[in-house]
Amino acid sequence: MLAMPEVNHIKKLRNIKSLSINEISKRTGFCWSTVKKYADEDHLPVETTTVKRGMMYEGKWGEIVSDWLMEDRALKKKLRRNNKIIFEQLGKLGFPGSYRTVCNFISDWNDSMIGV
Repeated sequence: MLAMPEVNHIKKLRNIKSLSINEISKRTGFCWSTVKKYADEDHLPVETTTVKRGMMYEGKWGEIVSDWLMEDRALKKKLRRNNKIIFEQLGKLGFPGSYRTVCNFISDWNDSMIGV
């Protein structure tokens, strides 16, 4: 699958410069069938999203951490829990995972909350 800039370049060569499929194939170095696919069809690559799995996403642990993070958003930055404190509090509840698991989940959660 080609990246979007490459697809757009092929479409530009075909639609604006009116080049043939063979000429576009020679200029770009892509296979003739690939060039035909992207030049003449309205086929755009579909971005796939991966579904997160694991104890933080499927179990109760992720919900607990998400609730804590939502509560902490209302607090001043100095008063919020950091990753280490969250991991220690989860340990008291019997969390079987590692510190890195908690950090990765918090990072993903923060990335998903940027638009909110």
